[in-house]
Amino acid sequence: MTARKLHLNAFLMGVGHHEAAWRHPRTEPSHLTDVRHYQRLALAAERGRLDSVFLADGLALQGDVRHNALGGLEPLTLLSALAAVTDHVGLIATVSTTYNEPFHVARKFASLDHISGGRAGWNIVTSAGEAEAHNFGIERPAHAERYARAAEFLEVVTGLWDSWEDDAILGDRRSGRYADTGRIHPLDHVGAHFRVRGPLNTSRPPQGHPLLVQAGSSEGGKEFAARFAEAVFTAQRTLAEGREFYADLKGRLARYGRHEDELLVLPGISPIIGSTEREALRLERELEELIIPAYGLSQLSHMVGIELTEDALDRPLPEVSAETEGAQSRRRLVIDLARRERLTVRQLLGRLAGGRGHRVVAGTPERIADEIQTWFEGGAADGFNIMPPLLPSGLEDFVDHVVPVLQARGLFRTEYEGRTLRENYGLERPASRHARKVAVAS
Repeated sequence: MTARKLHLNAFLMGVGHHEAAWRHPRTEPSHLTDVRHYQRLALAAERGRLDSVFLADGLALQGDVRHNALGGLEPLTLLSALAAVTDHVGLIATVSTTYNEPFHVARKFASLDHISGGRAGWNIVTSAGEAEAHNFGIERPAHAERYARAAEFLEVVTGLWDSWEDDAILGDRRSGRYADTGRIHPLDHVGAHFRVRGPLNTSRPPQGHPLLVQAGSSEGGKEFAARFAEAVFTAQRTLAEGREFYADLKGRLARYGRHEDELLVLPGISPIIGSTEREALRLERELEELIIPAYGLSQLSHMVGIELTEDALDRPLPEVSAETEGAQSRRRLVIDLARRERLTVRQLLGRLAGGRGHRVVAGTPERIADEIQTWFEGGAADGFNIMPPLLPSGLEDFVDHVVPVLQARGLFRTEYEGRTLRENYGLERPASRHARKVAVAS
């Protein structure tokens, strides 16, 4: 038995991560907005003792809705419904720092943390899309500006969470004192982007701070993660790339006074599972045959920043720059993949259809477990962000067939270690700012 254990997160996306998932007979497109579908998924994740479930989000309709099931539910609202039917699994929502205000975000995540008994997590994004900016009547901010705003945004949000000390609520019926106002502090933040007085009008979250997650892999994204994040969702396609990213990110922590075990690196993996290799490969072919090239072309055009037509399908990807004010790391990943493997545009579309650049592995439960173990023990991952190609069947297959293999190898828990998301991720509960000041003064 190994002392170090995997951390596994279920990335829930509609009816599956494969872009053709909605066309496959194992899925039902109407489930995209059916809360019972997501509750079933959350319960499956909890049955498998997974650390958490995660919902991505965007603030615009991205892609060609003629050919894909797009337009899901707002994640914080949905996670409140999942909290009501689960007891242990963490609940991570994506919320942008670019088109929100810190007070709203602090209050919403504090509320989710209270509702769930300490299971909330925030995936912090900076909204790279131009379509999102246009929905708010502005031009997309530059990459560096978005991250500068995000850093101050996070400073304000954590300050608001800390504005109530842990013991501020007295609940003393006899004296008539509900709260000790001497333990509730204004924030009085004045910065380049925000002026926020505080305090928050919701008491301190059970976890102190909901878990902080980040998903950007650009230089700015990695530096932001090293400074603030406690878990990172990333896209790496090869073991060598995974090791390089892992070492790079962990190596940045010391200059922020942090230790390597304070940040978990969780690459995405899309497992196509079959009872035999042949069965898994058959499912992979079924999904490939359902791909609509026109949709893939529109998505790829958006990623690389040039208009691609059907005339380009059987040619190499044209020369394009990896530099962008949009999603830098994903564009670079796609371009590098096309160049490294000398793919035609059609072949590239097939590679991206299953996981948008994340690693796709087809095989038996043992084969999937082998891949996870190799990365985990090979210095490339602390765990994985599981991205089933079909939902709910892909997640249920993973929980029922892959998780038991990992447990038998001593790599994954058989019971939850704690009650909160932080406890299950092996992370400490942060003290409030006031408590830290008192500790320093003494």
